[in-house]
Amino acid sequence: MSTAVVASSATVSGASEDDAARQASAAVSEEYVVSFSGTAEAATAAIEAAGGTVESLTPEVGAALVTSTNGAFVDDVQAQDQIRGAARNHSVGTTRPGMPHRFAVERPSSGELADESRPGSAEHSPGTGPSAEPLADRQWNMAMIGATPDAAHRRATGTGVEVGIIDTGIDASHPDLAPNFDAERSRNFVTDIPEIDGPCEVASCVDPADVDDGGHGTHVAGIVAAADNGFGIAGVAPDATLVNVRAAQDSGYFFLYETVRALVYAGDARLDVVNMSFYTDPWLYNCGSRGEYLEGTVTDEELTQQRLIRELVLGAVAYAHSMGVTLVGSAGNQFENLAAPTRVDETSPNYPPESARPRTVARTCLNLPSEAPQVISVSAVGPSTTKADYSSYGFGDVEIAAPGGWFRDLVGTPAYQTPGNLVLSSYPLHVAIARELADPNGDPVDEFSVRYCDENGVCGFYTYLQGTSMASPHVAGVAALIIEAMGHPTGDGGRALDPAVVAAVLAGSAQDHPCPAGGVEDYTDEGRTPNYNAVCEGTTELNGLYGEGIVDAAAAVGGH
Repeated sequence: MSTAVVASSATVSGASEDDAARQASAAVSEEYVVSFSGTAEAATAAIEAAGGTVESLTPEVGAALVTSTNGAFVDDVQAQDQIRGAARNHSVGTTRPGMPHRFAVERPSSGELADESRPGSAEHSPGTGPSAEPLADRQWNMAMIGATPDAAHRRATGTGVEVGIIDTGIDASHPDLAPNFDAERSRNFVTDIPEIDGPCEVASCVDPADVDDGGHGTHVAGIVAAADNGFGIAGVAPDATLVNVRAAQDSGYFFLYETVRALVYAGDARLDVVNMSFYTDPWLYNCGSRGEYLEGTVTDEELTQQRLIRELVLGAVAYAHSMGVTLVGSAGNQFENLAAPTRVDETSPNYPPESARPRTVARTCLNLPSEAPQVISVSAVGPSTTKADYSSYGFGDVEIAAPGGWFRDLVGTPAYQTPGNLVLSSYPLHVAIARELADPNGDPVDEFSVRYCDENGVCGFYTYLQGTSMASPHVAGVAALIIEAMGHPTGDGGRALDPAVVAAVLAGSAQDHPCPAGGVEDYTDEGRTPNYNAVCEGTTELNGLYGEGIVDAAAAVGGH
């Protein structure tokens, strides 16, 4: 996403460079997001008067996607009546095809592998999940939260509940996802950008809504609702309906308009639950004023971009929530205390690539959508139930914890730094081959992945990942179980329940987890530097590392 966003009367250093950039791009068609008040018709007229072409409108939150060759478009459109703000949605940066996947942190490097996890060794499984599924013994995560046939699934499996996955897509051909995938209601709001996503797979660069060329969304979807079909694994809610609401580029970027459009669609479609394992690019934390910058620099254009992200994402989240959607989001993998007075960010802006610079901002600068007030924010734990070293946390910020996997968990045992400490879930085979997780024949190259084939020769690929991205869908799946168990019939075979009630049940049924002795979780024994250590504020019932506790599917639906 471009950082050249214009709107302020203040004078800043670098303004001449911004002017030159605008002049240089005067003949290039760029994509913008425009925020407007009043009618869509009046906004369209104002945008056209400034030299823009409206490509898409989302009047529910007053947002428009616009293209323009006018290098001064942002200035010109903001001079129009009824226009609240404008920013570039994204622009092609100085990246290259084959850029590292944004979620690479979720797969440890080969240099971190213990000898036990090299190819050809035995797989460690720190827990089992009693189920008919062939790979259930690798699903310690499901056993931890009671999402198994002898616990939660005795009472609820997600039948009649629709779960939207706002992510890179869902591979609907995967044998564990196909039974639960709703092709009719799935949508793709993304156009691939070859410079960051690689060559387009279809002529329009708009992929069908049943594919995932990024992999992340398919992994998330499997955690939520892989089918209990005697094949591979089962998800938390194995009979829930999966709806792909794609907002991410193949490369993992979640740009502003696509994110807003996906959230509004989730509300309009009246989905029951939505999982959001991401933050809106390019800013990890979005500030509303210059006074929130404590160290580092920000131009007027960049600050305006952050304000627009705040306005539109907060508005879209509120809209979806008002339409009955339970919204669940990941707290982040920055191992940051989100409750601290300040936040350090060395990764933003992350688009165009290599444009980040260090900054320290106030706590009031928001990670979105996870810090929107209607979103249930989730931290991650490993097999030991200890907060994973990478997981962000914060008293009053994180509502609940869930299994996210932790490669370095169980230090001092043979399980330390082995793949089984991570979360196993579905993955697109073609992405696995492209990312060299599998060889050209589709066979895994190391113990981080599994290929399961049944007696009929039908095969599915699975891989181990870790992250709060993996924790969040566990909570989304339990929300689906709650809605089935406690919701009211909608008349079309579905179920519905007020998101506030779902949140209350999640909180009230979570497994309390105390702070560590001494009040600090120390990760130096796991080989981490002291800056990973986490101060735990609060009580056993409610604290900054685990919120209300670890999500408990069985307790949530009375399946114990």
